[in-house]
Amino acid sequence: MSDAQSQSTLEAKLKALQCHFTWDIDTRRAELFRLRDKLEDIGTDDGKSWLGHIYNLQGYIHYQLGLNENSSVKRRFTEEAQRFFNKATEAFHGARKVSDEGPWLVVNYGNLAWVHHHLGEKAESQTYLSKVDTLLKEYPSPSKDKLHPEIYAEKAWTLMKFGKDKTVMAADYFQRAIRMQPDMVEWHTSYVIALVNPYKYSAESVEGDIMEKMRMAKEHDAENFYLAVLELEQRARKGERIEDEARELARKVLENPVSSYSGIKVLLWIYSKHISLDRAIDLAEEALAKHPDERYLKWCAALCYEWRILSQNPVEQSKIDRAVSLHKEVISLYPNPSSSLVKKIALANIYAKSNHGLPQAEKTYQELLTTNLEPAEKQLLYHCYAKYLKFNRKDNNKAIEYHMKAAAIPQLPYFREKSIEALKTFLSRNPGSPLCREIEKFLSNLKV
Repeated sequence: MSDAQSQSTLEAKLKALQCHFTWDIDTRRAELFRLRDKLEDIGTDDGKSWLGHIYNLQGYIHYQLGLNENSSVKRRFTEEAQRFFNKATEAFHGARKVSDEGPWLVVNYGNLAWVHHHLGEKAESQTYLSKVDTLLKEYPSPSKDKLHPEIYAEKAWTLMKFGKDKTVMAADYFQRAIRMQPDMVEWHTSYVIALVNPYKYSAESVEGDIMEKMRMAKEHDAENFYLAVLELEQRARKGERIEDEARELARKVLENPVSSYSGIKVLLWIYSKHISLDRAIDLAEEALAKHPDERYLKWCAALCYEWRILSQNPVEQSKIDRAVSLHKEVISLYPNPSSSLVKKIALANIYAKSNHGLPQAEKTYQELLTTNLEPAEKQLLYHCYAKYLKFNRKDNNKAIEYHMKAAAIPQLPYFREKSIEALKTFLSRNPGSPLCREIEKFLSNLKV
């Protein structure tokens, strides 16, 4: 076989693998940077059953982030990806007590085959391809013409990290895995979380059958406080008195390692919505006192202050000063522009609530408006700036300009629809305004 034929055969085998390099994964740089930070905030103490999956996804993210760099930087990112894939192998070996080798390594070995290929290490790539073939022969799927349940589970867990658009598919893959291997408690839990995630922080409540699934999953996975907090939040929406349970859950969550998997952020949301914003702040400060160097807790505390300042008047200047201090620190701890955008917008809006803080708010927004952002990020920024212009600067004309800028970007349906709604509201309330004709023409061109 010629070198060209050999290379073509190798690439065909790589493309046939089930791994991160062949799955339909969002590779926008902004999303990858945000996801990299989210995965780091999970930590290695909590979420141990998913540690191999975490490292696998971190490896793939590092590879993708290096793609558009120069050759030396690209190689460095690719080698870092390989390091994470090797850590995933170790994590899988440690998590599965029955054997060092098993079908849970198929995706990991596929990733390693790809990364060695990209490093130009043909023999090593072929070695991992052979390992995948061996595993698939030794551990065939229990159901003909379907993937092995371990592959479905990892694919589902991965897709869950890419937003609501992938949630339905993730839930379906978890369901397939569970049907073939029903004894995996963490799959049942993650399946329920996938079903509930679209409702998190929204005005809608989950349906009755999902609530029943949550209760059952909670019984079987009693130490999963993230699931317990999600279930409590849904019950609070339905009018149940949950303060005592929330206090008990808070005690348990604070005793565990700091992690975005711990449930602390959703628990603070429960406090802010169903108990008291000031009590939410107290809980966040208590968590910070226990773990003063944890950036994730600083971000959670900053959020609590933001919710308090932007939703209730009047606000003591001391709370605003604390919010500003926390947000500045958090921005320094999440330095990538894609990760810090939302935090900087929040800081600008907090400045606007401060005594004589409008100039600083405007300065922060102007700095963001000159930043190189992806379309979805621009849409978010334009929408938030428009609201700031209307409510803080009382500049309706300029607010309309930025709502139109946000609505013209077909990226994030939520912010696009909210800006379109704002434009329509202006039309109905200001029928004689000179802006009406321009807005009507704009909306007509959008066909809304």
